[in-house]
Amino acid sequence: MLMRMYLRWTERHGFKSEILDMEENEGGIKSVTIKVDGPYAFGYLKGEAGVHRLVRISPFDAQKRRHTSFSSVYCSAEVDDNIEIDIKPEDYRLDTYRAGGAGGQHVNKTDSAVRITHYATGIVVQCQNERSQLMNKEMAFKMLRSKLYEYYQREREKEKEKNAIAKKDIAWGSQIRSYVFQPYTLVKDHRTNYSTGNIQAVMDGDIDDFIESYLHWQKEE
Repeated sequence: MLMRMYLRWTERHGFKSEILDMEENEGGIKSVTIKVDGPYAFGYLKGEAGVHRLVRISPFDAQKRRHTSFSSVYCSAEVDDNIEIDIKPEDYRLDTYRAGGAGGQHVNKTDSAVRITHYATGIVVQCQNERSQLMNKEMAFKMLRSKLYEYYQREREKEKEKNAIAKKDIAWGSQIRSYVFQPYTLVKDHRTNYSTGNIQAVMDGDIDDFIESYLHWQKEE
């Protein structure tokens, strides 16, 4: 549902989106990595990072009971090629494997998918949707450089905050937004308190008011 919401949002803005990696399970999607290209894409989407909470009647519950589920969203900027991030061969492990999928002609017959594990940070990236192992490897390293840049940026911010008097209200990974389908309809951002009852519009990608309210809130903070 979140993947569809963000893809619809990119369509509304004329941005280009590309699914780089997706893991499915019986209930739907376990994880997905989407690359978004467009003016200020990261600036708009960075506030979506955090835990999203869903309350609805579960389609998997025969007794039609209300269920609460959670999903984590992470957003990082693609690092400019001019920014050098030194990744030595001894810093990571590169694994290749056969790309998964529903079957058919698009499923790879060779081990073309790539997974890179960075030892020091524990960051893991993977890519399987490009046409060759080489292309998957190049994209995976781009993703790794991006995440490493973001990781070390956050580490520097943590150092700065050690001596800060003010404590941030929102910690990394905390619940930021709730989507309630039952017993009423409501989408609420817990940082800005912005909310709307038109949940269908939100799920169709109409999240600009949430994004703008977050940017104003962040500026005030």
